[in-house]
Amino acid sequence: MIHLENLTKEYESTSGSNAPTIAADRLTLEIAAGEVFGLVGANGAGKTTTLKMICGLSVPTAGRVTVHGIDVEKQPEEAQRYIGYLGDFFELYDDLKVWEYLDYFARAYKMDPAKSPARITEVIHRMGLDTKRDSLIAGLSRGMKQRLGIGRAILHDPPLLVLDEPASGLDPKARVELKDLLRELNRNGKTIFITSHILSDLEEICTSIAVMEKGRVLRVGPLAEVMRQDKTHRRFRLRLAAPGYALDQWLSHRQAVSEIKIEATGAEFSIAASDAEVATLLREAINAGAPICGLEELTETLEQLYSRLSPGEVM
Repeated sequence: MIHLENLTKEYESTSGSNAPTIAADRLTLEIAAGEVFGLVGANGAGKTTTLKMICGLSVPTAGRVTVHGIDVEKQPEEAQRYIGYLGDFFELYDDLKVWEYLDYFARAYKMDPAKSPARITEVIHRMGLDTKRDSLIAGLSRGMKQRLGIGRAILHDPPLLVLDEPASGLDPKARVELKDLLRELNRNGKTIFITSHILSDLEEICTSIAVMEKGRVLRVGPLAEVMRQDKTHRRFRLRLAAPGYALDQWLSHRQAVSEIKIEATGAEFSIAASDAEVATLLREAINAGAPICGLEELTETLEQLYSRLSPGEVM
């Protein structure tokens, strides 16, 4: 659905330096149809710039973007037929009713006037805005406005949705509703390319992610693979049947073990090891007399992974 090939975007430096500011640095990505693809990065990492180049709203300095096989720079209007875009800050016209707002954009999208009223009704229903159809936008909640913005993005039924921080400013209930809505849209065939600072939300809905910093991708792939790519950093919790064994001393003498945290009846530790090596460590501990009754691998969250991969500013 989306192909980025050596995509680069440079801006003139505003600090007086001759060196340009690089917002995207030779990005190469492939996003398949049907994915929910999350782009993770700090403010200034280049996420919004990348999204705008995908949508044809910003011209790359070098490289190429294709959407649905169409070169976005060479055929922007044709490519944009396949894209629904919702920016971090999008315009809503407070003095329009919900249906009037969608009707305005149906005309902007050059939709068939004979078919657009039925499509507007369908979108209003799908967005859960039936009771607000004739309400002025000024009276909508933040969550409802976000739903209306997504409704505008899908109005012309594009196969690709590009969403920049759609959960920004939403309360917990509205965030849950947004995740449910995005899952439904994905089940109905939409490919979704999304950025968010709320990494726990991305972890729940994304099939693949890319971790980005200073215009470069640090890691990319299916979510499960990205979370397990780093075999040098695995964290375990080891439980003892009874306290008293000097587990901290025993673990501290194992070369691959680090970040030991002793608990009342066990310990947490990190280890650079394969499954076979972890099994060997466990067998050696038992042979040394440790009364081990359990070993659990702790799953790293996306937030923890990002913090470890990106030494720069937090989001």
